[in-house]
Amino acid sequence: MSRRPLRIGLSARIYHPPAGATGLQSKSLQYLEQSVAHWVMSREVMVFMIPAVCGDGIVHRSSIRLVDYPQYLDGLVLQGGADIAPQCYGEEPLHEAWSGDRLRDAYEMELLHEFMEAGKPVLGICRGAQLINVALGGTLYQDIATQVEGAAVHLHDDYDRHAHDIVWDDASGFAKLYPELRRGGTVSIHHQAIRTLGKGLKVEARGADDGLVEAIRLEGRPYVLGVQWHPEFHPPGAPALLDCTPILDEFLNAARGRRW
Repeated sequence: MSRRPLRIGLSARIYHPPAGATGLQSKSLQYLEQSVAHWVMSREVMVFMIPAVCGDGIVHRSSIRLVDYPQYLDGLVLQGGADIAPQCYGEEPLHEAWSGDRLRDAYEMELLHEFMEAGKPVLGICRGAQLINVALGGTLYQDIATQVEGAAVHLHDDYDRHAHDIVWDDASGFAKLYPELRRGGTVSIHHQAIRTLGKGLKVEARGADDGLVEAIRLEGRPYVLGVQWHPEFHPPGAPALLDCTPILDEFLNAARGRRW
């Protein structure tokens, strides 16, 4: 008898229409970036986008319960996107462009807590790692370039072709995933970064050149892992980039109820 494929939920990116927009651009849009969906699906996994409830929709927030999703899904991936609103960690934006998306923050934080409460695994990618940290009481640098002296370049016009190395030590979970390695190249697209760790989190990897936090893991159970880079932008076999399939396999094994 064949095994049921895993069902993994992906949080939605949200497009908020600007004032004066017309046509499709006047509508609130919720979407997945194809690359992250295909990365998760590469292991014969079924992917389901979990929509948020926006204020301009016909469905009211009281009409759905995010607590129901973990009953039907085996795990959650928090995908990248807009900044985390600084108000979520007790600060005001230092620049208007860094105000973030408070609606998405609230939606994803509730999703995260519901999956954690149900004991279902969570993997956070880029913004997703930052959201995990903030949801558990941590803080962020609002802008690496202006707040971290000597920081490496983490945001570049080359976008998914820009990479830098990360490092990890023998005591990390990554050392088990990569027994022959202690560093690897990662595609980096972010200007915010983890500043203080949230409750129960430990650092899994740091930037090789500046020591910034690049991966976090929740100690104990449930399985919660956040990576600051974009594993979906690592082509299979790319010699200069970390092979991220062990990370995906560890997450999916946790979704199957196996130890990681």
